[in-house]
This record gives sequence, structure tokens and C-alpha cells, in this order.
Amino acid sequence: ADPVPRRIRGTIGGRVAFDTRRALYVWEWQAYPQFSIPMEDLVEGVLHDDRHTEQLGAGPAHRHTLQVGTEVRAGAAWVWGEGAPGSLHDTVRFEWEALDSWFEEDEPVFVHPRSPYSRVDALRSGSSVRVELDGVVLADAPNCVKLFETGLPTRYYLDRTTVDWSRLRHSDTVTRCPYKGTTSGYWSFDGGATSHEDIAWTYDFPTVHAHRIAGLTAFYNEHVDLYVDDFLLPRSTDPTRAAAG
Repeated sequence: ADPVPRRIRGTIGGRVAFDTRRALYVWEWQAYPQFSIPMEDLVEGVLHDDRHTEQLGAGPAHRHTLQVGTEVRAGAAWVWGEGAPGSLHDTVRFEWEALDSWFEEDEPVFVHPRSPYSRVDALRSGSSVRVELDGVVLADAPNCVKLFETGLPTRYYLDRTTVDWSRLRHSDTVTRCPYKGTTSGYWSFDGGATSHEDIAWTYDFPTVHAHRIAGLTAFYNEHVDLYVDDFLLPRSTDPTRAAAG
């Protein structure tokens, strides 16, 4: 567990469940951390013991129901028990979706905490990008915005005027990312013999950290033939996150 150098708050029904400057990052899964909150820093949050213990990624934890005012969120909290790292004792890890809102300082956080060891950089680039699939050209752009995100392949965001939308089919898929925001659309491609689902996406309103990709479209390196400066990139495999890059 590592200290979080930011004020962390969680709310339910407009009321503050907890407010702390002493949160800890705890890695139960390698790809991203969770916040663990000192129990002393609960504000209106009240925990009710569910009398149930499970082995979580960082050790044994006792499940609790969280109550804030009249709002009750069953099984929303895990209080670390004996066998968990000592720094986690007397702290509680909340199920992310059990809270209505999470804040780092005064900015909302979505999906899960942003890792202090990950960063996202969106840089304008003069590299040309051509996207093909089943021998069909889906996009041909003279330049792009390259998005570099720790642990993921580089993504190439293209002006929408360079994409052949007549070849693509809109889908209802939506993904969210704590670093980039919520996607505005996904698109699929129906090839001659196979349908390729959700191969491209757009963030119309990304977070301020990734504002350069606003309104641009990217294709999954894993699922298309992607040429950068006329060089065919090897298809990436096994991305570490399900959300679009």
C-alpha cells in the first residue's frame, strides 16, 4: 500500500460518506489500484458488519454494508483483517460503484482510481496512418494524434474526415476510462465473410488530460491492419484494459 497525496472524497445522495487526506493505494489487481480509506475519516458513512469474510487480493477482509443517511448500500465496504498488510489495518476499501461520486481534490474520478505510475500523453504527429481490414481501406489520414498510455499500445487518433464511414456500422457499446472519460461512439465493420465488432471509437468530450483526442477516431491496433508512415505495425495482443485506449 502506498500513500495517496491527494484529498479523496466519496458521496452518496449528495452527502459525504468519507473525506480523507490519508487514503492509501492498494493493488488487488495488477492493472490498477483501489483506494483504502481510514475508518476515522468516515463523515456521514456508517458501517454495519455483514459477518462475512473473504480473501481479497491484498488479504482477508470483512464485508460491511454502508449507510449514509437513509441510503443503504449492501456489501459495499471491506474492512481489512488480520493477515492483510499492517498499513491497511483500520482502513476500508469501498466497492467503486457503491458510491455515487468519487473526487480527487475537487475533480471527479470515474471507473477506478488513476494509478500514480501510469500517465497519458496525447501528442500531435505528422505520421500518416492508413487502416485496412479484409483488404478494405477504412481510413487514410495524412497526420494523427498519438496517444501514449502506460501499459497499452500506442493509439492513433484520426480526423473523422479521413474515415470511410460508409464502411462502418454504429454500435451501442459504451466504455469508460478514468484517464480519458466516456466514449461517444463505437463502430463495427462487416467484411465479406466476417463481422468485426467494435473496432473503432471516439471520445467527443474526453477529460482535460486528453483534450487533444476530442472528436477524433481511433481503431484497435489488435483488430485491423494499421500502417504508420506506410509501415505495417504488428497487431498488438492482450491489452491490459478493456476500455478503449
